[in-house]
Amino acid sequence: MDRKIEKKFWSPKRIAYIAGGTILVLGIIYQIGFADHRSTMNVEKDRLSIATVKTGEFTDYILVSGQIEPAQTFFLDAVEGGMVAEVVRESGALVEAGDTILSLTNSNLQLDVMSRETMLYEQINNLRQTRLFLDQNDLSQQGQLAEIDYQISLLEPQYKRFKELHEKKLVSDREFEEVKEQYEYNLKRKELTYKSYKSDSIARSYQLAQLRQSENRMQASLNGVGQILNNLIIRAPISGQLAMEQIEIGQAINPGQRYGQIDVLDEFKVRVPIDELYLPRIGRGLRGNFTLSGETHELEITKIYPTITNGRFEVDMEFTGQSPEGIRRGQSVRIRLELGQSEESLLLSTGGFFKDTGGNWVFVITADGNAEKRNIRLGRKNPEYYEVLEGLVEGEKVIVSGYENFGDNEVLEMN
Repeated sequence: MDRKIEKKFWSPKRIAYIAGGTILVLGIIYQIGFADHRSTMNVEKDRLSIATVKTGEFTDYILVSGQIEPAQTFFLDAVEGGMVAEVVRESGALVEAGDTILSLTNSNLQLDVMSRETMLYEQINNLRQTRLFLDQNDLSQQGQLAEIDYQISLLEPQYKRFKELHEKKLVSDREFEEVKEQYEYNLKRKELTYKSYKSDSIARSYQLAQLRQSENRMQASLNGVGQILNNLIIRAPISGQLAMEQIEIGQAINPGQRYGQIDVLDEFKVRVPIDELYLPRIGRGLRGNFTLSGETHELEITKIYPTITNGRFEVDMEFTGQSPEGIRRGQSVRIRLELGQSEESLLLSTGGFFKDTGGNWVFVITADGNAEKRNIRLGRKNPEYYEVLEGLVEGEKVIVSGYENFGDNEVLEMN
């Protein structure tokens, strides 16, 4: 007898379909809501440079190259031109102040000096003749006054005597009038002559003062003319090392021509070219240092040259202590020039990543050993570190080598 077989609802086939559909739905939900869709790239960890973010003292400085120069240099310029007659000191020689370096000859200059000296001597003689004439005129006027005084001394007693006799009617009116007229004439003559002498004396004093000044000026000019020929003997103005271009006997040197210099070797400075980008931040008093033979030497900016050439300007830096022993003119040194005060900051080592990201983002190593892209913000920079303002914390590791091979990938899987 046949028996009706009832179908089961949870058949293996139905369970398999429902299970498969559930897995598919869950997979879709995971992909939509939870799966990582960021682009990924496999990289070799050994080829990367990784730095750890740390807290430390940030020093705002730049590295610049400078050249050692003497602290004082005196340039040698020819005052008078001429032909080189003798080269007494060669370039590189150590000279003392007053040592002869070169001697020149100039026939035209010698003739000109002789002519000018002759003219000045004639002018000085003319001034002396004028002064002698004034002195003689003064003596002449004094003689006239003396003569008048003598006449008055003779006439005064005679006048008084005749006056008494005239009052007693013992001399005639005519005789008394003659004596009186002579006496009064000499008194009037003395008065006029003295006024003239006084006026002439004032003018004479003024003229003599002018003559003395003119004579002094001419004497000074005469001495100056005499010194012109001394300029043909070129002497060292100070002690130091002579640096001079190649000069041969018979060579012509023009007036004002610079033919050398003397370097004072007691002290040195450093001439440093700096990129014009830093001009607003450079000022007198900024310090720097460099290491020579294992010793660190401190420098300070003492002079800034505002002229910019080929995108660079120059500064002079002087040693704050003694100049290092053994340095030479023209020697190059690498200087760490500080631009500001040091302060505690979060630091990230410099690297090639900056040129690819502009410092706006980096790849940070995650807990699983891979690296992911993260936005950050950097501040100041020195040759060793960037100042981290946002996006990183102390202890995190960052890829600091170049990112040019990473493309637009957001996750790096380390191998």
